[in-house]
Amino acid sequence: MLSRTLRSKLTFTELGMGTAQLGNLYRETTDAEARAAVDAAWDAGIRYFDTAPHYGLGLSERRLGAALAGRPREDYVLSTKVGRLIVPSGYPEGTMDDEGYAVSATVRREWDLSRDGIRRSVHESLERLGLDRIDIGYLHDPDDHGDEAHAEAIPALIELREEGVVRAVGAGMNQSAMPAEFVRRHDVDVIMLAGRYTLLEQGALDELLPLAVERGVGIVAAAVYNSGLLARPRPPADAHYDYAQAPAELIARANAIADVCEEFGITLPEAAIAYPLRHPAVVSVVVGTRTAEQVLGTVERYEHEIPAEFWTALDERGLVRRA
Repeated sequence: MLSRTLRSKLTFTELGMGTAQLGNLYRETTDAEARAAVDAAWDAGIRYFDTAPHYGLGLSERRLGAALAGRPREDYVLSTKVGRLIVPSGYPEGTMDDEGYAVSATVRREWDLSRDGIRRSVHESLERLGLDRIDIGYLHDPDDHGDEAHAEAIPALIELREEGVVRAVGAGMNQSAMPAEFVRRHDVDVIMLAGRYTLLEQGALDELLPLAVERGVGIVAAAVYNSGLLARPRPPADAHYDYAQAPAELIARANAIADVCEEFGITLPEAAIAYPLRHPAVVSVVVGTRTAEQVLGTVERYEHEIPAEFWTALDERGLVRRA
């Protein structure tokens, strides 16, 4: 599998594995399914894995760490996130998490973007993962905590980078404006951009992506299917976008892109994976998977060759902005 490298010499495979589903996102995943998914990703050549404490209240980190145990540590890149600590909830056994994960809520998430909170988050993640360092520490969705993010959280991550506890730092968000400000004001290495640079949405071209190229900051593109709208050859009438019912006009545009895909013998999800990788700032596309079969299907989509004429056709028909 092809790789791309940050200015910090950290190397990503062009396709990365997102592991929210290993934390029982929406429904239970077994330990065996989680292990098989990671094994399939490894066998297919994927060497970038992304997780977070938020994913299943630590379950994703524990499962990913266990599945990677015994693999040569220098052979893969692992990212996790900071900003929310996992603390005792006081809720009785049997209470379930109310943020989309099928896990017990005997612990809960607590926002903490202070220097001490960031350091504690990283060290607790290391314990769950069974590692002695993290390759990338992302500040996780600090949309409502901008002042703290700039004043304490990002500087704390940079301090951990200087200590060698993490190798690269940045933020993972579902918007492009605040990450652009992080790139402008801080010495960050990489931004995980979820859903904002896809076949259906290219607003990141206005500021974040040009700034990333100028500053040598890598972009990891996530949520490239836009909550499932681009995950099938044709979007269903009840397709979701940004975790809600997709507007009719957006479904119509996805179908228009699918028309062009069919003309060139490709599928909508194949194009969705390939599109972000055309930009020079993008170092990897991360796709969330639950099972080995999903991993193999994702790899097949990534490996499908997209003719250059396809992108020209999308541009000429005004369906996708030119990078």
